[in-house]
Amino acid sequence: MESMDRMLLSSWYDVHSTVPSSYVQLPENRPGKVVSSLHEPIPVIDLGERDRPHLTKQILKASQEYGFFQVINHGVSHDLMDETLNIFKEFHGMPQKDKVNECSKDPNGSCKIYTSGENYKKDATQYWKDSLMHPCPPSGENFQYWPEKPSNYREIVGKYSREMNRLTLEILEILCEGLGLERRYFCGGLCENPSLAAHHYPPCPEPTLTLGLAKHKDPTIITILLQDKEVQGLQVLKDGTWIAVAPIPNAFVVNIGLLLQIISNGRLAGVEHRAVTNSSIARTSVVYFVYPSFESNIEPAQALLKESNTPPLYKSITCREFRANFFQKGPKVEEDLQ
Repeated sequence: MESMDRMLLSSWYDVHSTVPSSYVQLPENRPGKVVSSLHEPIPVIDLGERDRPHLTKQILKASQEYGFFQVINHGVSHDLMDETLNIFKEFHGMPQKDKVNECSKDPNGSCKIYTSGENYKKDATQYWKDSLMHPCPPSGENFQYWPEKPSNYREIVGKYSREMNRLTLEILEILCEGLGLERRYFCGGLCENPSLAAHHYPPCPEPTLTLGLAKHKDPTIITILLQDKEVQGLQVLKDGTWIAVAPIPNAFVVNIGLLLQIISNGRLAGVEHRAVTNSSIARTSVVYFVYPSFESNIEPAQALLKESNTPPLYKSITCREFRANFFQKGPKVEEDLQ
């Protein structure tokens, strides 16, 4: 596996009847066979709700208690959702060299395909997935570096990105109303640098030994996930128990990121989650990460501090510094900011 095209998991996973030792998680990190069903599933929220105060209360409560919720009646075409998921399945199903070539055009390396994690060579244990990632800012910047194959990739993913931008602003406006912030607080710099990732998890011969994605919190404002309808893989940690997030047809999963945790001064919290594997069917998920511009200043909102007469729980930091620290230190970044 000297070159990237040979390193991709999808190029060799089916030649093994057991999991290679580099993919075997430590016993305390393994998913095991059973996820507790003691908890209610994460909330499902109807964005078509006409009672705005009730809708706001629902979203705020779900964000505070779970850090996750699913949304239905969100205005995104069901056909577009299916087309988007299918185009990424088609991309991950292309020959390895084609995938690598399609992600080698950006001189800055922001459009990339990789296996396991972004720091593959540094990871002590590997993760059972391949990922495609690239920026998708509303300005259209970097569009020329997106994959051209499959042939309608740019058209479909472009439409999807615009819809995700619209949905992001709608959800954040509702959260602002619930928190007591100006409705358009997040418009502009705090939402202008989103990126998109498509994770592909091939069938795994020993899913109880592996993870598709490690336990983590997202370094985002919010994250919007389109799940594969055919198979479950996302799990959320709630009160020390892993809850499976069952796919709901035509729904999106939304979760609170660490940057929103800082801006809300801890009223909303990023929650740990992970992806598990299965032995029978491949799983694809599409993730829309909402990031501020790199130079945006991240700190508790002054209006919230004034209203509650409370001190800031977090230090001020630029988004660029935060992201660099997050990918270097992981969870410790929260402690450093307090």
